Amino acid sequence: MDTLSFKTKSANRATVEKKWVVIDANEAILGRLATGVAFTLRGKHKTDFTPHVDCGDNVIVINAEKVQLTGNKWSDKEYVRHTGYPGGQRTVNAESLMAKKPMAMVEKAVKGMLPKNRLGRELFRNLYVYAGTEHPHEAQKPELISLNSIK
Repeated sequence: MDTLSFKTKSANRATVEKKWVVIDANEAILGRLATGVAFTLRGKHKTDFTPHVDCGDNVIVINAEKVQLTGNKWSDKEYVRHTGYPGGQRTVNAESLMAKKPMAMVEKAVKGMLPKNRLGRELFRNLYVYAGTEHPHEAQKPELISLNSIK
């Protein structure tokens, strides 16, 4: 067997095939949903995965308002932000954030699982989160995948 003839395929912007997928967040646990979405956004499920290239799929998450948290996280989990002024640290718990902006919890969870660099910011632009079941991306013919099929 001639092992010197094997070539490692490296994806680039021209050779990547991006698909559109829909993930239903109905009754899904937030962390498990976010890991599956981040995995798909990054492209780690593809055979030609390349760490420094955006080779993931475009992901549409529907029913973000029906995502679940375990334990006492609805009241105990806090999201912290800062206004930029002295003493401007603001916190909000998960329950009130879900009431105000249901999509923000999913977006924050997925963004925290992506790389903290230019590539991560570019990958985050491929995520579309909607509170209900309707989304305006029917023209892209997205395929519905379940969380259990993402490995």
